[in-house]
Amino acid sequence: MSSEKKPQTMKPATAAQKLGILLDAAPAEFQTEFVSRTELAELMANPPEWLVELRANGPHPRQVVAAKLGVSISGLARSEITDPLGTAEIAALLQQPPAWLVLERSTQAGVRADQIAVKDRDAQRAAKKAHVERQAAQEQAKRDR
Repeated sequence: MSSEKKPQTMKPATAAQKLGILLDAAPAEFQTEFVSRTELAELMANPPEWLVELRANGPHPRQVVAAKLGVSISGLARSEITDPLGTAEIAALLQQPPAWLVLERSTQAGVRADQIAVKDRDAQRAAKKAHVERQAAQEQAKRDR
């Protein structure tokens, strides 16, 4: 009894997110049909003209806008940026950053610095713990002789 395997598929919204594009800006055919993993891989490896154009000029989804501006998605929401932005609009914001963008980039830089500090602290704690455990094992080995 051999059954034919169905290829794994994903919703168009999931595929658009993986491609870094705004679903509403994609062709109607892409918006309505499920995408298989092999089709997604093919789109990533050999993007059609519409995908190249969307990636280059937008409109871009929030996560891409946030990354290009150097802020968090929450920062966009706090600044009431809810509409998708195109590459030209993002470039204009970066050339003459409004006060909200300067503030949000500063906030994001602080968050990143805090994350690095926590990671360094955790690494130091792990190294210290490993050192103490190594010393204890050496002392135990000496006593066992």
